[in-house]
Amino acid sequence: MDAGDVVRSVKWMAALRVVGSAQGLRSVRSAWRRQRADAMGLPRPGAGRARVPGAAVGADPEPGGGVVRFARSSLRVRVAAGGAVFCGWDGAEPEPSYALAGPVPDADERAVLEPDTDGGWRVVSERVLVVVSRHGVVEVRTPGGVVLRRDLPPRWWEPAARVPGGARWVQRSEVAADARFFGLGGRAAGPRLRDGSYRLWNTDPGPFEPGEDPLYITMPVQLVVADAGTHLVFHDNTWDGRVSLAEGEEGAGSGHDRPGRCEIRMDGGPLRYWVMVGTPARVLHGWAALTGPAALPPAWALGYQHARWGFGSEREVRRVVAGYLERGLPLSALHLDIDHYRGHRVFTVDRERFPDLPGMAADLRREGVRLVSIVDPAVKAEPGLAVYDDGVEADAFVRDARGRLVRGEVWPGESVFPDFTDPGVRRWWGGLYAERLVQGFSGFWHDMNEPVSFAAFGDRSLPLSARHALEGRGGDHREAHNVYGLAMARAGYEGLCELRPQDRPFLFSRSGWAGMQRYGGTWSGDVATGWPGLRASLALVLGLGLCGVPYSGPDIGGFTGFPSPELYVRWFQLGAYLPLFRTHAAMSAGRREPWEFGAHVLEHAAAALRERTRLLPYFVTLAHLAQRTGAPYVRPLWWRSPEDRVLRDCEDAFLLGDSLLVAPVLEAGADRRAVRLPRGRWYDTATGRAYEGPGQVLLDAPLSRVPVLARAGSVVPVAGADGEVELEVWAPAPGRTGGGVLITDAGEGWERPEVVRFTTRSRGGVVTVEQEGAAEVGYRVRTHG
Repeated sequence: MDAGDVVRSVKWMAALRVVGSAQGLRSVRSAWRRQRADAMGLPRPGAGRARVPGAAVGADPEPGGGVVRFARSSLRVRVAAGGAVFCGWDGAEPEPSYALAGPVPDADERAVLEPDTDGGWRVVSERVLVVVSRHGVVEVRTPGGVVLRRDLPPRWWEPAARVPGGARWVQRSEVAADARFFGLGGRAAGPRLRDGSYRLWNTDPGPFEPGEDPLYITMPVQLVVADAGTHLVFHDNTWDGRVSLAEGEEGAGSGHDRPGRCEIRMDGGPLRYWVMVGTPARVLHGWAALTGPAALPPAWALGYQHARWGFGSEREVRRVVAGYLERGLPLSALHLDIDHYRGHRVFTVDRERFPDLPGMAADLRREGVRLVSIVDPAVKAEPGLAVYDDGVEADAFVRDARGRLVRGEVWPGESVFPDFTDPGVRRWWGGLYAERLVQGFSGFWHDMNEPVSFAAFGDRSLPLSARHALEGRGGDHREAHNVYGLAMARAGYEGLCELRPQDRPFLFSRSGWAGMQRYGGTWSGDVATGWPGLRASLALVLGLGLCGVPYSGPDIGGFTGFPSPELYVRWFQLGAYLPLFRTHAAMSAGRREPWEFGAHVLEHAAAALRERTRLLPYFVTLAHLAQRTGAPYVRPLWWRSPEDRVLRDCEDAFLLGDSLLVAPVLEAGADRRAVRLPRGRWYDTATGRAYEGPGQVLLDAPLSRVPVLARAGSVVPVAGADGEVELEVWAPAPGRTGGGVLITDAGEGWERPEVVRFTTRSRGGVVTVEQEGAAEVGYRVRTHG
């Protein structure tokens, strides 16, 4: 047990004391039971024999590339039609894969395998060049020959006897000395990943701050940004692993550059990976093409949402909603946590506290407020409980190596866990959402799906030896753990599509893996209340967006504790510019309704709510663009200028789409802040003053607002006072043009609206706006600058 395990165990035991000593004792029993199961069900680890590829002995051409044969291994290199490169050692193929959406991309028929110098080989294509040395070094280069990454020969440790999952392996890589690393899923210390070791194991850490790692969503996805270019690398392996990063240094030591280094170690599974090169926008577009487009949230899910663990009753829910309505505060949705269940049992309702849930949902819907339900995967092991009995009959629950049901300890008590890696179980589980729809819920948030099983010590999840279907291949929890939340999201999403085929589902999940965007988004999880938690909130949204998950946001105010009025306002202002705009807190924490902090805070929160409502047409447009292009709503400042080294290190501001730059206040007591600008002209939206980038400016940031700047020439669709769409046009710099996009949502269904593009020009001090696209969209134009 390392120091991190000790801290997490203390957190869990503190949480369990809140629930009661009986559950705490059961968590001790659960931990011992898990330990015994793994002692009996896992193969004994051995030292194993080390193996490297050896020398190249030949190659066999294939469409898009070919297979290079080595003395003790083989490497398949294949360039897809879109330019993505697949590399698979030891016969690894692109499929089966939980990350990929649909069939493997077609090969680039123009890519050819040809001999290289010194006995190596290379695959030449229009967008990328892959060079394989005679000893197995793989270099990914630009078409002009500039090296973007250099993967050294891998090393395997073969077990003494054949075991499921095969050998452990390690691969070391080198990148440019000036490169910066991003990604790896949701990392609280990001978005730029500093030197250190990052575990690939989805984990519920309890309330967390930036130093905590890992968190709920880990992905072996890295985005590497350097002067030479940007590339994304994805190791398609769901096993437990660890990525160690070390940034490089130019002119280190004797005057030579020290390259950036990455090492990935996996406990098993295939050594296969994809590489995509190009601009950040092109790389994320290629990633979305490979793993699937992001699910499009209904327009109401882009409004403000309020949640709490501990509303406790229908009466309290109605009181809170009335508080928003009476004060004229926009509210799109209210979320019910596990306290609305009967004894925390999933797919039930506490009829004493919520005697008429469908009636309440209908009343709130008439006021424009939707209900969103929490859904946990753990099912109370209670004969007579319909979900449990039906699941046992369907053989839906995870079993151990001896064929017995795996039991863990979660909120309802002793529980069992559906095996979402079984297609039949996913269909069964998806059908259970019919009960939620009957209760009047419009959306769903998946929680505790890392999955979590309370334990007084050790890993708080299922036994590693627990058996899973894995789409019929069979395997254990070592391979299934990281995709458990992803497969649960798939079950819910596909079930909702079957139950309500006319509506787009709204679903977001605490845990997931590469490709989770196909089924919805995510949120920060239990971020701790405090200024470090506020900073972590932004890091998570930026990092997840660069991994292809565009819809996310934090628990505004933090999940735990009592935020000061200032901290609450600054968190609320940040949330107003993030995709998921939601307040949430634990039952033991302070309230999160804006009026609970006094009239001054209410005034500032109301202003942020009005601004979010005004920007809804822009958020709807960004949602459609994220689905079509893979570009996240929230982007790092270097998105359009990856060559700007200063911007690569800027983590306290972000771009909202292409048009707006948001600079949240992340420190206590600040009423001004420095803002780093990308190149071009930018307008302060509060004062109209123009600034020229690149460079740094000092802007006012009173408690009433945060600095927001608009790119010169941009067209921002906003809601006018009468609700009609207006185009907010920021004048181009002299001699320049600009533009923007408008996509209006046709409803909650699957209709695909047309993209309307605009071009702005400035002639003789007069700004003109030209429309491209035949859609009949009504709008007005307001010009600034």
